[in-house]
Amino acid sequence: MSAPQPQTARIHALDLARSFALVGMVIYHSVYDLTWFGLLPAGLATTGFWSYFARMVAGSFVLLAGVSLYLAHGHRFRARAYWRRLGVIALAAAGVSLATYVADPSRFVYFGILHSIAVSSLIGLAFLRLPTVAILIGAAVFFVVPQYVVGGVFDHPALVWLGLGAQHPPSMDYEPVFPWAGPFLLGLALAKAADAAGLWQGLRGRGESLRWLAWPGRHSLAIYLVHQPILFGLAYLAARALA
Repeated sequence: MSAPQPQTARIHALDLARSFALVGMVIYHSVYDLTWFGLLPAGLATTGFWSYFARMVAGSFVLLAGVSLYLAHGHRFRARAYWRRLGVIALAAAGVSLATYVADPSRFVYFGILHSIAVSSLIGLAFLRLPTVAILIGAAVFFVVPQYVVGGVFDHPALVWLGLGAQHPPSMDYEPVFPWAGPFLLGLALAKAADAAGLWQGLRGRGESLRWLAWPGRHSLAIYLVHQPILFGLAYLAARALA
């Protein structure tokens, strides 16, 4: 039998999962950008298969963020690391809002996936030490509430981040707390259950041969921030070339 891996050993399987999520993100945003420039039919990226594909990709990122919160702080809360990471995500979210506002003020990202992960990370702190069943119940609440609690009172701009309004301003990316904190807490619960089963300890340091495939997953935030300007530029050049 192989020796147990130290708690600090990297979990390449988790990085690999993030890499696959990044591939899905690049595919979807490529379709979105091509429709933006009229190279694909209008509305293709926001209806039918591609709308569900976008939700699946976004959900995978949010769920993995919940897993990461538990792995980083489930045994011992490291305040400095937590707040530093949260600050980076919040700053990145603000940058996305600013950049998309410059690109298209009528559909800018006022509460997208990074905003959702930042707020969900705060919510996750309240659940971090709770039993797995309690975390699952919390996740269910975030999934179910939007099905029953929706009203014009939540349409106020200060409450749009909740996702409970009868309508919301159009946006390129909108992942409000309800229901998107649900997959975050689901990831937190799954990570805690996997830890109790000894899964993470068994995975630490394994899959070294696939490390190159997991490399994007280790730098997912940076890739998230730079990929869209590159894809947008390529779509623009393609549109100019075909004009």
